[in-house]
Amino acid sequence: MPAPMTRRHTATAALGLAAALVLAACGNPSDGGTVEVGSAQGAGTKINLSPDQRRITTGKVDSIAAGVPEEIRRRGTLEIVGSSGSSAPLTFYANDNKTIIGVEPDLAHLVAQVLGLKPRINTVSWENIFVGLDSGRYDVGFSNITDTEERKEKYDFASYREDNLGFEAKKGSGLKVTGPRDVAGRTVAVGSGTNQEKLLIEWSKEAVRAGLKPVDIKYYQNDSDTYLALQSGRIDLYLGPHPTAAYHAASTGKTEVVGTYSGAGATLQGLIAATTKKDSGLVKPLAAALNEVIRNGTYAKVLARWGLTDEAVSRSEVNPPGLPRTNK
Repeated sequence: MPAPMTRRHTATAALGLAAALVLAACGNPSDGGTVEVGSAQGAGTKINLSPDQRRITTGKVDSIAAGVPEEIRRRGTLEIVGSSGSSAPLTFYANDNKTIIGVEPDLAHLVAQVLGLKPRINTVSWENIFVGLDSGRYDVGFSNITDTEERKEKYDFASYREDNLGFEAKKGSGLKVTGPRDVAGRTVAVGSGTNQEKLLIEWSKEAVRAGLKPVDIKYYQNDSDTYLALQSGRIDLYLGPHPTAAYHAASTGKTEVVGTYSGAGATLQGLIAATTKKDSGLVKPLAAALNEVIRNGTYAKVLARWGLTDEAVSRSEVNPPGLPRTNK
């Protein structure tokens, strides 16, 4: 059953949104290294880029912690896995180039605290997140993972943030993306194996059905190669998570977000979710912990410190409706 429209608005509302992040200053050495991030409405927030994160904290809730599977409770740690790719403001390295920071590790720390567990952040390549969950090496993924109907065959989800995608172009390109016609015949980079790729493939097929040229989809090994291609004109657009695209555009001044779209397609607001192996017994305590931090306000504080207040959800749901198998 869909949740109330106050949260799960359709992608139509997401189309054409202004970039959520606006950078006013960058890398201030006098205060340990910060960037100034604000909403489109002009409210500014400094993001701490130093290894001393001074994270938002919360307390253990015994009734929720009691629901954690016994094996994890005995171990005393929550083995959290995230992507090793540096994607500010989601998961990236502090200015010491070794401390993992971002909204994802911050929320994972909060959840572990509610569960009375010591958080252990493990970073691996994107595909190895799922390999590690499958093998039981890791308990939960906090890595901008989209809730999808296909993934539900193997994983359980506890939602915690809206999933919006962003089309990034070279600054001053004049491009605007609101649907498949706007990418027809364009050269667009996207990450392999991502939901962004799935959306782009569907849009390319839709363009061809309308008698237009297909999308020329390109893949690069890392973000630096992608952005070099964007600046040199070898690609027209890069499709990625909206927070990352907006942060990069604001921090460099060389690109701009020229369109946004729900990660679940035109009729459903996509959701980012904590991800566990199917039937591991952990997803309900995770959702309860997320709802506790939403209730006590620490969740809102974490999103605000990373400039992502616009992606807040009103509650965490276990296995809510996700990205359809055919994403249009």
